[in-house]
Amino acid sequence: MSMGAYTFLLTVISIAGTIAVLVFFIKLFAPAEQKESIADLEAKQVKSTSSFSRLRPQENILDRVALFVLNTFNLQKGLEEMCVLLGSPIKPLPVDILYQKIYYAVGLPLVFIVVFKAPILIILLPLGFYLPDLQIKGEIQKRQSDMLGNFATTVDLTALVIESGLDYMTAFERIVKIAKQKTLLEVEIEKTLNETKLGYSRREALERLAARTGVQEIRSFVGLIVQSDELGTSLVDLLRNFSTDLRFRRLNKAEKLAAQASTKMLIPLFIFIFPVVFVMMLAPMIADFLKGGMPF
Repeated sequence: MSMGAYTFLLTVISIAGTIAVLVFFIKLFAPAEQKESIADLEAKQVKSTSSFSRLRPQENILDRVALFVLNTFNLQKGLEEMCVLLGSPIKPLPVDILYQKIYYAVGLPLVFIVVFKAPILIILLPLGFYLPDLQIKGEIQKRQSDMLGNFATTVDLTALVIESGLDYMTAFERIVKIAKQKTLLEVEIEKTLNETKLGYSRREALERLAARTGVQEIRSFVGLIVQSDELGTSLVDLLRNFSTDLRFRRLNKAEKLAAQASTKMLIPLFIFIFPVVFVMMLAPMIADFLKGGMPF
């Protein structure tokens, strides 16, 4: 067998094996099918209004490939939830994220193969497929951290307005109205207020708020309000205790990060600083030794 035929066969086997491993891991870690709940309503769009309705497999071969990947790996719900947690931006839509994953999966191995002349690098296909997920999850975490930064203050303001004799929805409306520059959390609260005006019940609108943010603290906050509505307990006391707990946990997290900082500093010390110190100390001795002896 010639070298060219052997290289081609090795490339085909690598591609087939890589795709098989990718399919195996996606199927292995795919979430189990669950019944729809209120929390899924924001992420699960009606098919006619979904961004995936733009796909035209009969007219475009790229759309055919995208639809095949979407259905094979059951990506629709995950991509839509990802887009919701990003704040439902105009760009990227779920279909844009799908195309980005396909482009990265194909493009990353090709770039490395061209640069390093090694067909075996086709195994980077799964890495390229998941790279957009890592980027988007980083943006989601940044967005959630931003919302949590002002959350305790929002809870305190809500308790203060409720204590003056208003209900919690009116309190939300006042908080949004007096804000000079709306934070991400206030934008989401404003969406909740608009949903109640469109006909959603208060509970449904609040649960959709928890689903859109994906933050455990906001889920707990929604749970407190729903529980207070159902049982008729004092919401002001619950919110004040909840706000105190939020600040306590935030302080504990800051102390934990401060305690970990000294340990994390050891890594750059060992990699960058200690070698330089050793070189500066030992270089004169090594130079004298190479010249024919030590000075003592």
